[in-house]
Amino acid sequence: LHIQGSLLYLDVLRTTFPQALAARGTALLSWTPGHPRTPAGWPLPTLYCTPAEAGALPSRAATLRVQLLFALRARALRVLEVGLAAELHDALAALRAGWPGLAQDLALGRLSPQPGLPEDVRDRLQALLVPDATRAAELRAECAHGFKGIVQRLWPQLEVVVVGTAYGAEQLYCDALRQADCEGLPFYCPFYRAAGALLGVNLWPEEPAPRFLLCPDWAFCEFLPCPAEEEPRTVLLGELWEGREYGLVLTAQPGEYRCRAGEVLRVAGFHKQCPVVEPTRRESQTLSVRGESISEERFCRSLCCAVGMWPGARLIDYVCVESALLGASSGACAPHYEVFVELQGLRDLSEGQRYKLDQCLQEDFPVYKSFRFKGSIGPLRLHLVGAGAFARLREALGSPVPMPRVLREERLLRLIQSAVIS
Repeated sequence: LHIQGSLLYLDVLRTTFPQALAARGTALLSWTPGHPRTPAGWPLPTLYCTPAEAGALPSRAATLRVQLLFALRARALRVLEVGLAAELHDALAALRAGWPGLAQDLALGRLSPQPGLPEDVRDRLQALLVPDATRAAELRAECAHGFKGIVQRLWPQLEVVVVGTAYGAEQLYCDALRQADCEGLPFYCPFYRAAGALLGVNLWPEEPAPRFLLCPDWAFCEFLPCPAEEEPRTVLLGELWEGREYGLVLTAQPGEYRCRAGEVLRVAGFHKQCPVVEPTRRESQTLSVRGESISEERFCRSLCCAVGMWPGARLIDYVCVESALLGASSGACAPHYEVFVELQGLRDLSEGQRYKLDQCLQEDFPVYKSFRFKGSIGPLRLHLVGAGAFARLREALGSPVPMPRVLREERLLRLIQSAVIS
């Protein structure tokens, strides 16, 4: 199935972007510790200019820097492929912070020592490099002119950014990259996966919001209508209604357990009688200190609304915590939300600005407003964290899957608390 899906993806890519499959024309930015692979699921040595070994280093930061260096060597790049939009953001942040060192490595044909890069691996990767003073000079010149649209300036023939996941909270990074570093480039999310199974493919690479054709023979899928009925009954592919939302129930292979995948899908339409779906939210990513059940996707919408009222601010990332996870350190007030936000363009917030988020939530969620009015939910607390805090959190998470935006692990909470600046 993975080969069938990969072939379908490559055909869609070639049809839409005719030069996308040029030899060595694809660079990969994806951390897959312990097992080198590509987001497409099928390693093609002639397609990638990035060594497979570079993606399996023990350190996420080292992986992205090494892969970035190999991508920078290829001026004629056609496709930039990333596992997560956050990985592209973090790689470009490393470019901003360390472009003089990257240019020097390009000029000398070397790979500088760095934490998380074993010496034996560094020697093998360095053997693939050759000095390129011309490309190093181009890198210095483009970075000296700023980073707006830097991706297209560094790779003038680039046609598309292929992203392993571009929905949910990862949409934040896609939108931010489209507006700044990747200005003018389409983002294409080719596959829909859930619970480790490949379920669908995106046949519309130039559309901004990804939607996926569910392939009937890739896994056995059932669907629970949302909101839940009094006597819930699953329906099959042929019983779905356009415009409705469903919870996904999955049996990936014959003989495997049947389980709820924790994903909610909206049926956007049909293609040759097969449903086309849009993932809308994850069932586990909800905030509920009094049973109000605010989903990750709707909370993010309220947060973006509040950020829009903070002049000059751009949201980089966020996580939210129910105050019970903080224990005594949350104080003696009623249960509430603790929100940790990384912003660009704004260094501090007044109390009035901080309260805007609580106001937005009350306007968007009448149940939350009612609990706030009664005092059974306390005022939301907003904390700003330093630049790069979420990149370090992703490194600590030690996983190539999207980071949860509703934290439930004390270890991760302590890590993000250590980055608080106000």
